[in-house]
Parts: sequence; structure tokens; C-alpha cells
Amino acid sequence: MRKLPLILTPVLLVAFSCAKEDNGAIAGDSSASSAEIIDFGGDGIDDSSIILYVDGSLDTAALRACGITGVRPVFTSTPGKEDLERKFNLDKWFEASLEEGADPRAVAGAVSVVPEIKRIQLNYIMEPASDGKVYPYEGPVAAPATKGPNTPIFNDPSLGDQWHYINSGSKSYAKDAYAGADINVKDVWTNLTTGDNSIIVAVVDQGVKYTHPDLAANMWTGPNGEHGYNFVDNGAIVWDGGEDSSHGTHCAGTIAAVNNNGIGVSGVAGGSGKGDGVRIMSCQIFNEKRGGSSTIVSKAIKYAADNGASIISCSFGYPGGTYRSDKAYRDGNGGANALEAAAIQYFEATRNNAVLDGGIAIFASGNDGDPYATYPGALNDIISVSSFGPDYLPAYYTNYGPGCNIVAPGGEAYHVNTAGNSLLRGMVLSTVPSENEDGADYGYMQGTSMACPHVSGIAALALSYAKKIGKTFTVREFKEMLVTSANDFDTRLQGTKDLYNRTPIELSKYRHMMGTGSIDTWKLMMKIEGVPCLIAETGSNQWLDISSYFGTSSVNLTYLDVEIVSGAESVAFAEEPYVQYGRLFVHPTKIGSCKIKITAVGGGIAVGGDDAIGGMEVSQVVSVISRSDNNKNGGWL
Repeated sequence: MRKLPLILTPVLLVAFSCAKEDNGAIAGDSSASSAEIIDFGGDGIDDSSIILYVDGSLDTAALRACGITGVRPVFTSTPGKEDLERKFNLDKWFEASLEEGADPRAVAGAVSVVPEIKRIQLNYIMEPASDGKVYPYEGPVAAPATKGPNTPIFNDPSLGDQWHYINSGSKSYAKDAYAGADINVKDVWTNLTTGDNSIIVAVVDQGVKYTHPDLAANMWTGPNGEHGYNFVDNGAIVWDGGEDSSHGTHCAGTIAAVNNNGIGVSGVAGGSGKGDGVRIMSCQIFNEKRGGSSTIVSKAIKYAADNGASIISCSFGYPGGTYRSDKAYRDGNGGANALEAAAIQYFEATRNNAVLDGGIAIFASGNDGDPYATYPGALNDIISVSSFGPDYLPAYYTNYGPGCNIVAPGGEAYHVNTAGNSLLRGMVLSTVPSENEDGADYGYMQGTSMACPHVSGIAALALSYAKKIGKTFTVREFKEMLVTSANDFDTRLQGTKDLYNRTPIELSKYRHMMGTGSIDTWKLMMKIEGVPCLIAETGSNQWLDISSYFGTSSVNLTYLDVEIVSGAESVAFAEEPYVQYGRLFVHPTKIGSCKIKITAVGGGIAVGGDDAIGGMEVSQVVSVISRSDNNKNGGWL
């Protein structure tokens, strides 16, 4: 691992004329063009450079006649990674600097006739998936969540205000708060894992305040003492500019604010206070209102891959509608993808942990309220996250529909308190830089930007747990497990949703448009274990079918024992579970998760032995997840 050099080596340029040719063709005329020009007509482009995909050698400096002042590789090659770089054609991408005042589209047209240049991409600007507003946090008002009658899970004083982790339905979050509208992480923390410091998550965003008192212990540190890199200014990470929105630091806190350190908030994979939280790497692509170009984003993603990150958390994307299909985004040139898509492929092919054969890219779906996700996250093999609020309904701003894979807490302003006034506690609480927030270290934000790091943190927890129990997966297997670890989200999408001082939202438009449902941390851990899950409704007695675990003749088996092996306090059964006629009887009184070992006789009514012929003793461990309601389909869409 090494720090990215500040100066990239320029290459020589091919000699040709941008003037009228003898055959009458004019450089820039589409009839003479050989290169594909990627231009979607938007205004959000970097007017100082264009991006070239070059197949061949560029020999002289004559491109200056077309308004190009220099060309340099987009990526710096990493020793030992040359074959992988060539596999994804990273060695063929170049950034061409333009003369001051030059029109990027005109220059692209002019150089498109150069035979060695196969593709020209305008350097489009991406934007954070958040409104960029931080709302003040006045301090803890809710008691810390508990794993037992009086024992806190962690001693972080503001954990009780993070409804997005453990939602009791308290009216301190919102008048319409819904119990269980969270990521179902409590029992994972209590019984399974809180993180692993060998897992690195790169926050590709604004700079992360690596000295924050609730983040410093969980920051990644490189060989030169760095905690990441600032790709906007090619230097040290910064977060204290006057127009910095605190976005990167807020996302980092959701992933891995230090748990159980007696201050502030908790992070999804922030550890137990014993140095075991996952590590945050800051890959800065925005500095205040600058940055976000395709080249900056792509360099940051490659840096994450080359420096050990297993997950990239990407709460940004192109403006809504810039691209409307995977083909438009990354087709053409014999399969050579758009620049940042190639960088993402490189990241996902880079193995940086013992569990996966590559990396996982997670993106926000966007905040335009559009019925489709934004790119790059909308690519069909990339995880894109939509947003819900404390009411377990789609957030008013969230994108939905095609390209949106799963939904997670993103928070929502404009909820109403019990007195009918606006209440801001329905947003996501996390870390912020005190330099930007009048001395405050914590604040509320909303957006699919806030939903994305929840899923990134959950993915990091899953890698931590898989490492702990010795499981390995392919990237494809892991992504499939992550996206299918979901609870039903359609049952409540009826009628309208009301918010303070806003037009009511028709909920029917979201039906079957919120991916696989809402992310469930416990379900993912059970998939890592290979333990099946049964969904129960809190507060009622019910029979759960276990035929898929003991066979279709489960109704005829003799059952010897039903044992709660973990989580008994979490679900608080009104009476002990038992099996009758092939069904498991349960009556959970609390929202939670547990594991139950069921033992039966396979082949006969008793276990065989020295005294009599009989069957084999067989056991299955199943997980019961108790939620506020159950749509009778096992929680799947």
C-alpha cells in the first residue's frame, strides 16, 4: 500500500491537424469521427478537462492545436496490480487538460478523428445524495436501548436516539414512529458480532474528520500515517471548509462510530469498545462544493481497492435522469466501460479480506423522488439503497423503482410530534465535524446518503461475522445474500402519508418498487451461518411451518426437544415454544430475534439403540424473527 503521488507523469501526444483536411473533412465533424463521444447534454461537467480512452501510442504534442494543453493517465499503476489493471483497461484512460476558456464539447469533436482515441467522455460531475443540511442535536432524550431489563447494549449515551438501529416506536422519534422500523441489529451486537478491525470500509465522499472523538479509534491508518486521500486537491484530507456540509463525517459515523466508549453515538460496525470496530478509510471526492468529477471518483475507487478496502460506501451519483439504462451508461467501444464503471469493476475484483474473492460497492439510490435509481448505483450488478423514515414508509425524497435494490433508514425531516408541531428527530443521528456545526460533534441529516452507510455497515458486520466463523463466499454470493436479507415493505403501502407542512404522499406508487424490502441485519447473519429464518408477529400466538427444514412429512415426525439457544430475552416468549403436527408454536411479546434448536426422530417414533431398532436423532437450528406485523409470506416479496 502506498500514498498516491501528487504529480502524474504526462504522456506524449499524437501529431495531427485540427484544420480542414484535403479530403474536405473537418475535425469534429461527425462524418469524420472515429471515436465515440459520451455526452448526455447536461450542464454539470468539468470544463477544464475531457477523458480519453486510448488504444495505441500517442507520440507528439500536436493536440495543442485542438485546445488540449496536456494529457496524463487517469490512474497511477500499482506494483503487482498490472495484470488486473490491464484486465479492466485502466491503463487506457487518460485525462486531457483544456486551454482556459475552451469548450469541452468542441474539443471532444475536434480530437475524435484521432485513430488511437476510441472513446471520449465528458468529465461529468456527480453530487451527494443528501440535501446537505445538518440539523442540531440537543442531546439524549431517550434511554439507551437495552439487551436485558436494565443493562445497556453499549454505554454510548445517544444510542437511544438512534431509532434507525433500534426502533421501539417511541413518540420521541415521531408521532407516527413504527416499532421495528430499523435495521434489526440489536441481537447481532449482543450475540454475534460488533465488527472486526481487519475489515476496511472506504467512505467515498467529503473528507471524514479523522480526529473526531467518536471516530478516531476506528480510522484506517496507512503506511505513512495517512487516513485516506483528498482527490479534489491532491493532498491531505480536509473537512472544515466554510461550505463543507459534514456529509462524509456523518456517513462514516453511521458505519463505524466507536461503540461502548462512553460518548456520543454508536456505529453499525463500530465494535465493542475493545479496538474491534471496522476501519474507515476517507476517500475524499468532494471539498466543499468542488469535486465529484468522473476522474476524481474513479481515482478514489482505485485507491480504495489498492489500499485494502473491502467495501466502498458511495452516497453520491449523477443527477437524476442523466442516464436511463445500463447500455447508455457503459456500452460501446467493444465492451470498454465508462471510466468509473471500470474502476468499480476493478474494485470488485480486488480481494482484500479472507471472506470474499473481491470487494462490495454500495450506492445511494438518489433523492430526486424519481421512479428509478441514479447511476452508477443503478447498474444491475451494483447495490443501490433507497430510504425509509421512522414510520417505516418511503421517505418523501427517495428514489424508487428500477435499479433500487433494497431500502434502509435514511431519516426524514418534517415529522410531527404529539403536540402537532414539526419534529426533527425522525432523521438519522450521527457524527459531524464541530468546526462546521458551532462546536457540535453530532447532528441529524436525511437522505439516501444516510441509508447507504447503514447497508455498508451491515455488510461490514457480515464480513466480520463470516471471518469469525470461518465462512467464505464469492462477491456474487455475498451480494445475493445481502439483497435478499430483507423484510416485507409493501404491506403498509396503502393510503397516504402525511408530513408537517407538506403535501400528502400517495403510497400506492411505491408498491413493488422498493427493491426486495427493508434490510435486516439478523437475517443476513443467519444467511452467513446457513440458518433458516421464520417470521413471527409480536404479541400473538401462532404456528410456524417447519416443513422446509424437516421435509414435507414433518407433520408425522416425533419431536424430542425444542431449545432456545440464544435470544430468549430478546423476544420474551409468553410461553415456551413447542412443536406439534409439524409446526412450531411461538408467542413472542417483544420485537427481536432468537435461535431455536429443534430435535426430532428420523425414522421411527424413538431413537434406535442397543435395546431396540429405531430412528436417527436429527436437529435443525432455525431463527425466529419477531416483528411488528407479519404479512404471512415469510417476510419475502
